[in-house]
Amino acid sequence: MQQAEAVIDLDAISSNVSHLAGLTSAAVMAVVKADGYGHGAVPAARAALRGGASWLGVATLTEAFQLRDAGITAPVLAWLIAPGTPVDAAVRRDVDLSCATLGGLAAAAAAGRAADRPARVHLKIDTGLSRGGSTAGSWPDLVTAAAKAQADGAVQVVGVWSHLACADEPGHPSVDRQLAAYHEALDVAERAGLRPTHRHLANSAGLLTRPDTHFDLVRPGIACYGLSPVRGWPSAAALRPAMTVRARVLISKQVPAGTGVSYGHTYRTERPGTIAVIPLGYADGVFRAASNAGQVWLAGARRTIAGRVCMDQFVVDVGDAPVGDGDVAVLFGPGDGGEPTADDWADVIGTINYEVVCRLGISRAVRRYVGGAA
Repeated sequence: MQQAEAVIDLDAISSNVSHLAGLTSAAVMAVVKADGYGHGAVPAARAALRGGASWLGVATLTEAFQLRDAGITAPVLAWLIAPGTPVDAAVRRDVDLSCATLGGLAAAAAAGRAADRPARVHLKIDTGLSRGGSTAGSWPDLVTAAAKAQADGAVQVVGVWSHLACADEPGHPSVDRQLAAYHEALDVAERAGLRPTHRHLANSAGLLTRPDTHFDLVRPGIACYGLSPVRGWPSAAALRPAMTVRARVLISKQVPAGTGVSYGHTYRTERPGTIAVIPLGYADGVFRAASNAGQVWLAGARRTIAGRVCMDQFVVDVGDAPVGDGDVAVLFGPGDGGEPTADDWADVIGTINYEVVCRLGISRAVRRYVGGAA
């Protein structure tokens, strides 16, 4: 293996998507933004399509074009497009665009006219996340303008969509409120003459916990990679984490009791023994907040980070365990062999599993793919 590597199990991604597809009658859009949540957008996209996804979702046009450059022809939706961003190439390359403002719609329509083909758009309504999307007050004007642009042949309104705020908290009352607001937005669009073929609201959490949010298309992200947004949810039990991050011990050495370790000497050895240096640090996404708290699997047991995480490395105190230079430390993986999981790291840091894989998946650790075909 390399000095440090993120091993990505493509068969796990395919299996996860297949499992998710079996939970719904809706089509599946696998979200591969943020470089496939750190797993590699192109290999993850191909694995998801093998598993039964028929759509791909990304944030930016750069991400969409990466998929197209790789020869992926499946429908792709991009939804984070700042005002003034040229969208002509997106229309020419069959990338669907999210539109939430009159300005965004006008830009898509202009691109459609320039390409002599309608721009495919998904109108976004803010149903309660209070982030992207049209407000309810602006929605009638947006759908009216979209209907006119569609009649003129400049756009094709493919979808109407929104995003859930608290679906990862089963029973949260906001989900019902958002669902009602989404139905109202669909009614307004229908009265304007729009008949979108792809109505979509559910993210991973909505897919797992609220079948009434599925509509025509669901958008799982983190669940495709084997991590659940809802701990302990029964339908998530079959998901398998696809990423394992591990590194070789750079150097191991004997030190006496009372040895200060790493910057600030916030850790001191309690007895004579071995410390091991692991060549990953906060520049690689290892959280500095994991100092004296995060764990790795090394020499048959979980070992807690000793002292502060540095930019390129951290240290573990293994006591009298037989550890040598080049031995393998596992930061996290599926947990099958006792190693920590991304959820374990998230608990230590006070964050979510999404951030763990996104940060460590794009580190200087070399990605190595197993299973499937990258």
